Amino acid sequence: MRAPLNVAAFAVLLAMTMPAASTSTSAAPAVGAAAAPAARNAPSRGARPDPFSVIQGNALNATNGALPNNIVRLRDARAGRIIDTSTTDKSGLFAFRRIDPGNYIVELVSNDHTILCASQILAVDAGQAVSAVVKLPFHVSPVSGLLGHTVPSAAAVSSAAASSGVMAAKVAGEPISPQ
Repeated sequence: MRAPLNVAAFAVLLAMTMPAASTSTSAAPAVGAAAAPAARNAPSRGARPDPFSVIQGNALNATNGALPNNIVRLRDARAGRIIDTSTTDKSGLFAFRRIDPGNYIVELVSNDHTILCASQILAVDAGQAVSAVVKLPFHVSPVSGLLGHTVPSAAAVSSAAASSGVMAAKVAGEPISPQ
């Protein structure tokens, strides 16, 4: 006699939690559905996460200043082909969205598409957001070689070394390795 009571209680509980059937497409949510709106937006059991990734970062000059409005390219490191091209914003930031998992390099290119610098290799897994920095190298002025290899500049370096306690070194004794 107890079993029919449990079945009846289960049927009443089930009827209370089931949404009411309706022919209208704008039906009100069932009782209990409004109590858990996050459950509607959550992925269902067995759903896969987004397989695409994001590569984001910034472009910098040699003194760590932002490089606004510069062209950056995303290159597949394995195949060598260009995947996407973007332009940095006014803060030097860029982003490549909906990227497949793989290994990539971000390149900063000039207007004539010459590569100015590149990031390290970025290993991207599914659903990851990876950061990259592309930084211009420090360039020595072509004129600096004219002033850097003169007798006065060598004397200045020697006097600075002597004033900081660096002494000249002389090899004493017999050479260890044959000449």
